[in-house]
Amino acid sequence: MTASRPPSTQTDFVIERQYPAAPDAVFAAWTDPAAKRLWSDCHPEHTTHYALDFRLHGHETHRVRHADGRLQEIEKLFFDIVPGRRIVFAYDIRLDGRALSVSLATVEFFAAATGTRMVYTEQISYLDGHEDRAQRLRGTEEGLERLGLYLAQPGAAS
Repeated sequence: MTASRPPSTQTDFVIERQYPAAPDAVFAAWTDPAAKRLWSDCHPEHTTHYALDFRLHGHETHRVRHADGRLQEIEKLFFDIVPGRRIVFAYDIRLDGRALSVSLATVEFFAAATGTRMVYTEQISYLDGHEDRAQRLRGTEEGLERLGLYLAQPGAAS
């Protein structure tokens, strides 16, 4: 007899940001592997592998070996890409091989008077009792703040 597992739980969140760059430039920061790693990697000192194949059904892979030895793996798959307008991807997070969550994320880019209004929407399914909504929201917000700093660098938004 196997022990019963806690049910999955679902949540979502939406983050809006204004960036002083054109939608194509903000979109490009999501598509270039070197640029994306600069602003999206919250553990650069512990990253053991990063790869981005930005195309329909392409993958983004990120592995982090934390200081305590735990291995975190994130695998993304791109389902919809409309240049300068929208990216839809799904991703899962595993810690030491244990599935923690599966997410569907949509990133939309809108022209605004001062550059771009970007809307990030994520729907999360937490698995087997794991739940970290506040941490996930904070981490995503921090990444999007780093995106703003990246776009403010000379030449980044050209």
